[in-house]
Amino acid sequence: MNNLSCVNLSKSFLIRNEQLDVLENINLNINENEKVAITGKSGSGKSTLLHILAGLDEPTSGHVFLNNDNLSNLKKDILNKIRLENFGFVYQFHHLLDDLTIEENIKIPSLLNNSYNKSKKIFIGDLMKSLDISHRKDHLPWKLSGGEKQRVAIARSIVNNPKFIFLDEPTGNLDSENSTNIHNLLLSTSNKYGIALITATHDNEFIKLFNNVYNLSESKLSIANE
Repeated sequence: MNNLSCVNLSKSFLIRNEQLDVLENINLNINENEKVAITGKSGSGKSTLLHILAGLDEPTSGHVFLNNDNLSNLKKDILNKIRLENFGFVYQFHHLLDDLTIEENIKIPSLLNNSYNKSKKIFIGDLMKSLDISHRKDHLPWKLSGGEKQRVAIARSIVNNPKFIFLDEPTGNLDSENSTNIHNLLLSTSNKYGIALITATHDNEFIKLFNNVYNLSESKLSIANE
C-alpha cells in the first residue's frame, strides 16, 4: 500500500527581519485511497502544507516520505520524476493552456513522462467520457464553462494514474451546482482508481464528504472530526 507522510514538518518565512512560523511540527500519515481534508482560516498555511507534501516546496525542518523515499534528500530530477508519476494536482483555477485543445491539455503529463501511446489515448478517451467532456475534446479552454474546465483539470490530474491527488480549493471558483458536481466526480474518481485525495478547502459541503478532517490553526494541525 502506498503511503505519504510527514514527520515534524515545520515551515517559516523571514519577512522584514521577522520570522513567521506557518507550520510547526506537523505530523501526518496518508494511505492509498484515503480522503483527507485540511481546513483553516485563509493564511493559516493550508496551501503551504500541500505544496510541501507534494514536493513543490521545501520545509524549514522535518521530512516528507513517499513510501520509503525521503523527498527532502532527492535530487531535483528524481523528485520531478516521482512527482510526475505519483501525484496529481487540481487547483482553484484550472491552469489550462489556452492554445491547446482540451484533449491536448489532458495528455500533457503523459507526454512529459513519455508514457503517451495508443493505450493511453484510449484511456484518455474513456476518461473524457466518464467526466462528460468528450464532446469538448477539440475545443480550446475559453469555450468551456468553469465547471467543464475543472473537469478537464481533474482528467489531467489522473492521466498518469497517480497515487495521490492534491486539491487546493478545487471548488472555490464555482457556483454551488458545479461545486456539487465536482465533489461527486472527485469522490467517484478516487474510489474508481484507488487515489488518495488531499484537499485544502473552506467548502463545508465538501468537508462533510471526508472521513479524515484536520484543522490548521496557529501553525498546528489537529483532528477536527473526533
